[in-house]
Amino acid sequence: MDFGVIFLSHVESYKHVALAESQGFSHAWFGDSQMVWADVYQCMALCAANTTTIKLGTNVTNPSSRIAPVTAGNFATLNVLAPGRLILGIGTGNTSRRTLGMPAARLAEMRTHIDVCRGLLRGETVPYQEGERQRMIRFLNPDEGFINLADPIPVYVAGSGPKTLELAGEIGDGVILFGTVGDSLLKYTLSHIRRGAERAGKRLEDLYILVLTALHFTKPGESLADLQRAVGPLVVSECNIFALSVTDPYQLPGDIRDELMGFKTAYRTPTAPIETRHLDLYTGYCAEFKPEHESLVTERMIKETTLTGTPEEIRERIRSMQELGVKQVAIAASVSEMTDFATQVVQHSA
Repeated sequence: MDFGVIFLSHVESYKHVALAESQGFSHAWFGDSQMVWADVYQCMALCAANTTTIKLGTNVTNPSSRIAPVTAGNFATLNVLAPGRLILGIGTGNTSRRTLGMPAARLAEMRTHIDVCRGLLRGETVPYQEGERQRMIRFLNPDEGFINLADPIPVYVAGSGPKTLELAGEIGDGVILFGTVGDSLLKYTLSHIRRGAERAGKRLEDLYILVLTALHFTKPGESLADLQRAVGPLVVSECNIFALSVTDPYQLPGDIRDELMGFKTAYRTPTAPIETRHLDLYTGYCAEFKPEHESLVTERMIKETTLTGTPEEIRERIRSMQELGVKQVAIAASVSEMTDFATQVVQHSA
């Protein structure tokens, strides 16, 4: 099992990434949401220059924030600083789009974006289209030291809904899952990934499966309110995405279907002006636990979507995830929690 840490992109992130590297973490992931955090590629460049072994990836970029040649150019440039240590993590866009009041990208857009990026990063000449105009493009100076195309950059596709998960299994080198800690959600997502993989003549085992989740080591006497403050913001985000990702609720696992669907309107303010409602909805997103979410974030949903428990319980849960096919667990955690996780979990898995 590999272990990673996800960071909210910040120009000081490199200090914490260097610490994570020294503690045995294999991956560092960086959020890409231009209205919430710092620019992901500038932050990753600083991390690349201040580390030597840890792998660096977007978690996740999307096809709408930047055109594909720019995404590919960013990764090809970072590949000079951290050759062979880059992963292009991509999804349809959650915070990056919703914080603009815009919908997520369509799956066809993501597929095309990935195709263009892959081709360019392989040094190929590929079709690129804007509107009705299509032209052939390639990197024009690949051997002048500006970029590095020699070291491969895998593409990991993020997904929660059935169609996205199947596309991820079909075209991804890896798949990024959010909050699929419990058996129900994990088996549900893996079944769709397997379907997509088989469509492309691959096996589930051929894919690198990553699960991103919140972490909390419980202490004696903690109440539900304590747990909600610790991991509640991410529980709400993860479950809201699952609820919004299906057209038919019966696509979701039966044992937690009703609880998941309760999150569908977690970020809705229908009486607010449509032009500005997203500004209030996503202020404090994934950072603040709001009173209106108290009834939704139960102990059961915390267990289903986060690594919350004693060190022994968390190690056992990770072992179960590994048996089902997960190859990496990445935690959203403070520096002190990251250190505790390294001591209590990472070092025990060596």
